[in-house]
Amino acid sequence: MNYKTDLHCIECGASYPMNEIIYRCSKCDGLLEVRHDLDALKAKSASEWKEIFESRFRTYRHPYSSGVWGKKEWVLPGIKDEHIVSLGEGVTPLVPMPKLAKDTGVGQVLLKQCGISHTGSFKDLGMTVLVSHVVSLISEGKGIRAVACASTGDTSAALAAYASAASVPTIVFLPSGKISHAQLMQPLSSGALVLSLDTDFDGCMKVVREITSDNSIYLANSMNPLRIEGQKSISIEIVQQMGWEVPDWVIIPGGNLGNVSALGAGFHMLKETGIIDRMPRICLAQTENANPMYLSFRSDYKDYQPVQAKKTQASAIQIGDPVSYPRAVRTLQKFNGIVEQASEDDLANAAGRADREGMFADPHTGVALSALIKLAERGEMNKSDRVVVISTAHGLKFSEFKTGYNSGKLDGVSSMYKNEPVELTPDVKRIKDVIEERFH
Repeated sequence: MNYKTDLHCIECGASYPMNEIIYRCSKCDGLLEVRHDLDALKAKSASEWKEIFESRFRTYRHPYSSGVWGKKEWVLPGIKDEHIVSLGEGVTPLVPMPKLAKDTGVGQVLLKQCGISHTGSFKDLGMTVLVSHVVSLISEGKGIRAVACASTGDTSAALAAYASAASVPTIVFLPSGKISHAQLMQPLSSGALVLSLDTDFDGCMKVVREITSDNSIYLANSMNPLRIEGQKSISIEIVQQMGWEVPDWVIIPGGNLGNVSALGAGFHMLKETGIIDRMPRICLAQTENANPMYLSFRSDYKDYQPVQAKKTQASAIQIGDPVSYPRAVRTLQKFNGIVEQASEDDLANAAGRADREGMFADPHTGVALSALIKLAERGEMNKSDRVVVISTAHGLKFSEFKTGYNSGKLDGVSSMYKNEPVELTPDVKRIKDVIEERFH
């Protein structure tokens, strides 16, 4: 079966071939999406697609060993297998959190651990598709010299790793002093040209859009719809891991807002192909210090204004002017969505609470978990609801955050679950006393 795709403007409906280097509609400047031939996909029954996806899950065969490329026909069907650059992304755990479910009074809480991926974040899911597409374009003679992105950390790590694997040069624009050391080391280690700019993410984004106006440097930010195609595999994987059942809620942290759009795209295809018969509700979670989507939601999306993002522990979503805002609005309206926000104290303690259940949550996951707690407290969720929270990155990428929390030294945070080492001499009696004090 020939499954066709093209690039489609979400505003005016104009279409463009997949091999055209274009990021926004040349007619109306609208955002683009990859449009699939759903009629062709529906020629296979829901049970046939389930069987195909199950047969590929955790296989060793390239490219299907990837959680993304195991759904190749739904992602980028026209690409040749030899052009696919995969580093084993996806197929990440969906972990129950029974203590949090009991405490919040919801039926079930499941944490989708997307940070257990090659570079430690869900950005791998989009970058495997984008970089593979670049390899395909180069094979056609497109004059691409390098790929480039603005980043608050995770995007640059993923782009640099995948592009390095494909021998494609990478340029990264980072806001100086606003990302963790671990996140900075990742693109440097992959050999990227890292340009640390005296500005914030939004300033970096303006620069990279100017730099990539010359099509010899390919834009890798989430304005590029190829990223969405890989990230939407999260939705398909969640449903598959739940035995092809649909959660009642999915909560996801959002900065540049491509992720919530991807989440919706995956569920939309599942519904159109008959694999699921209903949609979940989606909650987008933002930090109070970078909350343009939350403020817009409060006005029912009638009033949208970019904000000047303030410093937040959730640095990857410290974005005041998100590129994918129009996509996100469409998704949230379609999924009866809601937007919630978290203070620094909220997000840090939500992550700390999850850590006491073995999760080692990054601050962005803390934002999403805080939203869950607030929605449950307000009665937005039923006692029987099954809730999936998307964990977008691994906590090990934010060791400074973890150290600051457990030492009680994070600004604006009262660490409810902090835990520091007890310094002792090797005196067995004193050691036993301390053990008894803790576990009496």
